[in-house]
Amino acid sequence: MQLVIVESPAKAKTIEKYLGADYRVLASYGHVRDLPPKDGSVDPDHGFAMEWENYADKAKQLKAIADEAKKADRLILATDPDREGEAISWHVREVLKNRKALPDKVERVTFNAITKPAVTAAMAAPRDLDTDLIDAYRARRALDYLVGFTLSPVLWRKLPGAKSAGRVQSVALRLIVDREREIELFRSQEYWSVTATMEQDGTPFAARLVQWDGKKLDRLSIGDEGTAQRAKADVEAGRFAVQSVETKPATRNPPPPFTTSTLQQEAARKLGFSASHTMRIAQALYEDGAITYMRTDGVQMDGSAISAARRAVADRYDASYVPDKPRQYQTKAKNAQEAHEAIRPTDFSRDRVGSGDHARLYELIWKRALASQMASARMERTTVELADGTGRHILRATGQVVLFPGYLALYEEGVDDAEGDDARRLPRMREGDAPAKKAVEAEQHFTQPPPRFSEASLVKRLEELGIGRPSTYASIIQTLKDRAYVRVEKNRFFAEESGRLVTAFLERFFERYVGFDYTAELEEELDNISGGRAQWQAVLEAFWRDFKPRTAEVMEQKPSDITVALDQFLAPYLFPERADGGDPRACPNCGDGKLALRGGRFGAFIACSNYPECKYTRRFAQPGGSEGESSAPESLGRDPETGLEVERKSGRFGPYIQLGEGKDAKRASIPKDIGELDLEWALKLLSLPRTIGAHPDSGNPITASIGRYGPYLAHDGKYARLQSTAEVFETGMNAAVVKLAEAAAGGGRPQRGSREPLKVLGAHPRTEAEIKLMEGRYGPYVTDGTTNATLPKTIAPDQLTLEEAAQLIDARAAAPAKGKKKAAPKKKAPAKKAPAKKAAAKK
Repeated sequence: MQLVIVESPAKAKTIEKYLGADYRVLASYGHVRDLPPKDGSVDPDHGFAMEWENYADKAKQLKAIADEAKKADRLILATDPDREGEAISWHVREVLKNRKALPDKVERVTFNAITKPAVTAAMAAPRDLDTDLIDAYRARRALDYLVGFTLSPVLWRKLPGAKSAGRVQSVALRLIVDREREIELFRSQEYWSVTATMEQDGTPFAARLVQWDGKKLDRLSIGDEGTAQRAKADVEAGRFAVQSVETKPATRNPPPPFTTSTLQQEAARKLGFSASHTMRIAQALYEDGAITYMRTDGVQMDGSAISAARRAVADRYDASYVPDKPRQYQTKAKNAQEAHEAIRPTDFSRDRVGSGDHARLYELIWKRALASQMASARMERTTVELADGTGRHILRATGQVVLFPGYLALYEEGVDDAEGDDARRLPRMREGDAPAKKAVEAEQHFTQPPPRFSEASLVKRLEELGIGRPSTYASIIQTLKDRAYVRVEKNRFFAEESGRLVTAFLERFFERYVGFDYTAELEEELDNISGGRAQWQAVLEAFWRDFKPRTAEVMEQKPSDITVALDQFLAPYLFPERADGGDPRACPNCGDGKLALRGGRFGAFIACSNYPECKYTRRFAQPGGSEGESSAPESLGRDPETGLEVERKSGRFGPYIQLGEGKDAKRASIPKDIGELDLEWALKLLSLPRTIGAHPDSGNPITASIGRYGPYLAHDGKYARLQSTAEVFETGMNAAVVKLAEAAAGGGRPQRGSREPLKVLGAHPRTEAEIKLMEGRYGPYVTDGTTNATLPKTIAPDQLTLEEAAQLIDARAAAPAKGKKKAAPKKKAPAKKAPAKKAAAKK
């Protein structure tokens, strides 16, 4: 018997159908072991020896693999054709060796597509495990571990509120933070454009003023309305005739088939998919045999695939859409490695696979791969210049005509942040023609700051810099979200306060290790290991020699010294020069105090040196000079009943109101749906919860209030949601009874917490089941649909990461069931099961 090991059960079922009865195919369900998350898992003092630990949730599967391996004559490791796949095969082999269950004959096979020809061809050409790829995996894993477990404790002790730092994650975060700084420092500049609407032979077109009074104009030449109106008047007064017509042929070639990076970018642009969602869907399509392997840097296609694509183009269009020669592409990505075939359909005759997101992503892959073997598009670009009688004023019109669509008939690549479009159609014109002038407009514009990164543009930038590997971008981006270092609004990344502070800390104390060039060079070293050009322990030694002393040096510094250093490092951002020449550190509240960066339990903030007499503070990420956002307390008036002052304040979790001072002070958060907060609204919020009355059935009170998840009604431990803050004060008895009844009839236990997840954390890194954060009867918990695990009190729900949730679920699944310790005596059952086996044999 021959035992074949793959990653996923879906792949195992498919491959077992292709192989004969002598083969048994089992799935490892991804990685089977990893470095345990504790100190000492990597030992730099002993050649970077690693202590591996089996995943608790893989015990059953590993036992099944070991049992089958003991009976097998040959072990075939058929995991994915990349570095991670090679590592999984190595881990499986090592586990079986440790259990003394390793067959005498062990071979490795790889295939780029799960089709019968690809699988059978691979089985006929086995090889040994690639030690260079395994060494590269070990180096990368050790490097990430050493950075995480050495740098993160420094952050925890020296930078309150910081969560962790990672080797590539920190550099990606720096890109986002740097862009945020660019946007904040950007000063918008006014400019005007003058455009005439012309008409020739009944066809209107627009012509822009490019020369005025003999001077050429660029975009910012006209900077005020008065100048723009004078230019407009001159255009209105002039009679313009065509001075020149320039027509140039142009050709657009199709883009190559998808790589991992370009697939993530295009799926984000055209389908709105996150990188992690794209990779999950692509994984499923690969396991179904619909596409080739989806983790690749390569843009080339197999010769048979190119021929199939050309036939598909000829069948779909006429012969003019098929180029004379097959198109060959070469990888241009920096540090491209493990360049397998590009991502393409396994069968070009199938233009649709699956439904929903699977169908949409497959169609994108199919169109891109097919278009890559189509003819180029032919264009004609026309530029027309029109001059007035004096020749001192010139208008210009540009346009583009598609003469032959070529690949554009099927597919056009998306772009990020497009600024203009010259695809306007122009009427045919000749020198001397005098088109009719219909209208002239002077339009005001303002220069725009650089756009924030989208997932597509961030992935593109990381790849351009040679940072990380395309297959890791999805997890990098997810980690930044999980750590709350960034937030995503309208598909754009915004740097949060915690992310900005971590980046400032790393730039100040670990500048080299968040440098773009250094990180790219380190990636190159790792690629040299996979290519056999470098020794993995030597690369780690060179890194550790400088990194360890640096972390030790920073660890010895006092937190107060760290804060002072960051205050000086961030001074240009936190305290920019004032327009009136005044002291940028002067306290706007008391006048004679000096502002400085301070560290607190919940992170950094700006405070006055006269504290506690002056209580002025502002958020760390709110630069000096911001208008209308001071977090100094604002008095709303006095409570007529107690005579105490009601103040509006800003805290760690946003704005709030406070009545009184000290331990007896009452506080209430300010809901976002309140327009203008005044004393009346403040007193209402401070009075919550509001008792609506006694329930007509139970006689117990119904109350309305605002909680962690918004406004709600409560009665006897049962809850119902309200839609707005206003409903908390307006809902009467009849409406309250109806809402509570509807909530109770909604199914399950709505009174114990929402059945909707508080947060979807993502796919379990080992089982790929979706993990959700839920609110339960006894507090928040995580679930993968099969196993529920309560959150420890040491983990805040808003700071929970995907990996932490997965570990909690794994530990809960591996733990013995409560109350079932005395079940052992029931093991006498085998004697009763024997007849069933015989019956099965007879059958």
